Amino acid sequence: MKKSVLPGFGLSLGVTGLALTLVVLLPLSGLLLETFTLTWPGFWSAVSEPRAVASYRLSFGAAFASAVINGFFGLLLAWVLVRYRFPGRAIVDALVDLPFALPTAVAGLTLTALYAKNGLLGQHLEPLGIFVAFTPVGVVIALTFVGLPFVVRTVQPVLESLDPSLEEAAAVLGASRWQTFRRVIFPSLFPALLTGITLSFARAVGEYGSIVFISGNMPMRTEITPLLIVTRLEQYDYAGATALAIVMLAVSFALLFTINVLQRWSQPRHA
Repeated sequence: MKKSVLPGFGLSLGVTGLALTLVVLLPLSGLLLETFTLTWPGFWSAVSEPRAVASYRLSFGAAFASAVINGFFGLLLAWVLVRYRFPGRAIVDALVDLPFALPTAVAGLTLTALYAKNGLLGQHLEPLGIFVAFTPVGVVIALTFVGLPFVVRTVQPVLESLDPSLEEAAAVLGASRWQTFRRVIFPSLFPALLTGITLSFARAVGEYGSIVFISGNMPMRTEITPLLIVTRLEQYDYAGATALAIVMLAVSFALLFTINVLQRWSQPRHA
């Protein structure tokens, strides 16, 4: 019988359960208990008021748009990094992880400086009638920035592990490059790509730091749900803030469940 590196199951499970309780379960319990101070009509009023609904629309809509954009460009970037060798490739590969290391507030300030009316890019876009800073477009750009690495780093290892002989066989059988990609490569990449898009969406839904500057925080227009929660806390409306947090928590649980299902689906099946 092969011995485990970790101590016995009972001790390992006990330590794991204690850490999970202190780090996850207790904060969530406090959130739920605070919400229980509201009656059902009060809870529904807090989560369904027009300002809250507008924040959901922007938060989830912008997160979905950025996830779709990241799905396309993340797949393209992963393809370039895996299939081609070019000068500066290592630098490009390192830059993919920049949103992980860069504080989100710094990213928000940088994007605002770039896309403001007098910014490096914004001053050229304004004459064309394109306004980015302090609009929903700016929110989408910020969320795209923070979510791109999730797609690239999810697709990249799967693309590296693909057997080249499958593409060679398709070429021998007369398949064009597009047919080879559509029928041989993409089906193998799709589970990982879908997982990366879901992770990007989940990251974008809870984003705060990179958006708070570039959005302008205008209620009913560019106000995201995490910012509205902070606003409720500043107004000492703890019950209202926790009610909004419960909505975001429910969405997060649904996303995590989806990610786990996708990860199981993307695992190779052994006979």
